[in-house]
Amino acid sequence: MSTVTFTEEFSSTVAAARLFKALILDGDNLIPKIAPQALKNIEILEGNGGPGTIKKINLAEGSKFAYMKHRIDVLDEATMTYSYTLIEGDPLMDKLEKVTYETKMEASENGGATGKSGSTYYTKPGVEIKEEEIKAGKDKAVGLLKAVEAYLLANPEIYA
Repeated sequence: MSTVTFTEEFSSTVAAARLFKALILDGDNLIPKIAPQALKNIEILEGNGGPGTIKKINLAEGSKFAYMKHRIDVLDEATMTYSYTLIEGDPLMDKLEKVTYETKMEASENGGATGKSGSTYYTKPGVEIKEEEIKAGKDKAVGLLKAVEAYLLANPEIYA
C-alpha cells in the first residue's frame, strides 16, 4: 500500500468558531439543507457524534456515487480540529483502502478564519493514483465550504 497526501490552505471572512460550528459540529444537518444537490442526508450508524462515531453519508440522486461511510477520529472544538477516515463507499473506487482527512481552523487577524485541510489516500497494492483522479472530490469539498460560508454571511444570526 502506498500513500498520496495533499494539503490546502483556506480562508474565510466568517469567524473561525462560527464556521467550525456550522461546517463541522452541525454539518450533518446544515449541509443537506443548503446543498441538497450534493448530499441527501447523513445518518449516525454508531456512536454519539464524537471520536469513533461511524456516519453514513447518502449522496444526492444523480450523483456519481451513492454513499460513503466516515469514522470520526478527532473532534476537538477547543482547538477547532477535526479528522475522519473514509472507510467504505463508492468514492474508494476499488483503488483505495481508505482516505484520511484533517481540518484545522483558527481565528485570523481580520476576525475571519484561516485553516489547513489535508487528505491522505491509501491505495490498494499495485494501484497508483494521480492528482487528477481526486481533483473532483477536492473541488466538491471547496464548493461545500463556500456554500456554508455564503449561508452564514447571508444569515448572520445563525451559529452566532
